Amino acid sequence: MVHWRRLATVAGLYGFAAIAAAAASVSVRADVIESQVQRFEAVVLTNGLKNPWGLAFLPDGRMLVTERPGRLRVFEDGKGLSEPVAGVPEVAARGQGGLLDIVLHPDHAANGWIYMSHAVPREGGARTAVSRARLDGGALRDLETVFVAKNPGSGGVHFGSRLAFGTDGKLYVSAGERGNANQAQNPKNHNGTVLRLNDDGSIPSDNSFVGQNDALPSIFTYGHRNPQGMIRHPVRNEIWVHEHGPQGGDEINRLVGGANYGWPVVTFGRSYAGFSIGEGSAKDGMEPPLHHWTPSIAPSGMMFYDGDAFPRWRGNLFVGSLKFRYLARLVLDGTRVVSEERLVERDFRRVRDVRQGPDGMIYVLTDESDGQLIRLQPVPE
Repeated sequence: MVHWRRLATVAGLYGFAAIAAAAASVSVRADVIESQVQRFEAVVLTNGLKNPWGLAFLPDGRMLVTERPGRLRVFEDGKGLSEPVAGVPEVAARGQGGLLDIVLHPDHAANGWIYMSHAVPREGGARTAVSRARLDGGALRDLETVFVAKNPGSGGVHFGSRLAFGTDGKLYVSAGERGNANQAQNPKNHNGTVLRLNDDGSIPSDNSFVGQNDALPSIFTYGHRNPQGMIRHPVRNEIWVHEHGPQGGDEINRLVGGANYGWPVVTFGRSYAGFSIGEGSAKDGMEPPLHHWTPSIAPSGMMFYDGDAFPRWRGNLFVGSLKFRYLARLVLDGTRVVSEERLVERDFRRVRDVRQGPDGMIYVLTDESDGQLIRLQPVPE
């Protein structure tokens, strides 16, 4: 195992002067990273992963890691990385598409189901899909595709594709707008939506749009751009997402069934050419974000920390940055972000996913052709 010996840096939130003033400098001592409130070290558990995307923990302590080109690997501490697991679903591995997120069913111990999101080739391009299977040794069995979104796109961008189970037992799926921005305001398709499904992919009878002719009944929320982080709040039991803005305007949103989150009518970002987009940053009938980053950080992966290994981080929200290659630690007061700390900025490569392990440690995936699985672990005072 390799210890990283680099610096953690801190910055305030973009766009919020009061929060920016709360930023503080940090120092480093040998292998120990000194953040604002916690000493820790970053340990590389394995490298050699090809653009890893999602991470899930099996009950026996092993980890499942997806690789975007279409491979699933098993990592076991002390034994290393497995050969690719056989029987993964078909994927459209181009651009941002491929094999993406992975989660276990809440009753995995009884039913063995593992859920994977992926881009699938379909007429008109590729779409966001969800499949499930059971792991049997070095292969998946009972593979079935339970959902294919109606969000086709001819390019290889904006699949969204995070998965989360709510306390209601429903499966929440983020589907990006596939670069078709205006379609995010059309709930007759799945472009730029978060979906709410039963565990078999069927549609819950109590979804907000059930029985309406002007919206697909599987939709939970719409008006999103490209949500690449999604998690259930461990106390509030709400589903939270973050999503990529254009040039600026990355957002964190707390989801309310049936709500419109505005893209591209409202945004804090601008076009990549520098022009304004839509009608401003707010509009009646459209949900404002809890927080935004302007300039963009290109967020991916998200977790709330509620473990025991880092007691001073309990209740904090962690988000990876692809663009600036750091892990953001957000301090919350209810649903309000009050400060941000950037951990190990530009030493983590492109942070694709971040998860709390059953041991209370924090695990990070870096999205590179030689990607890494990294464990953050506390160092005694």
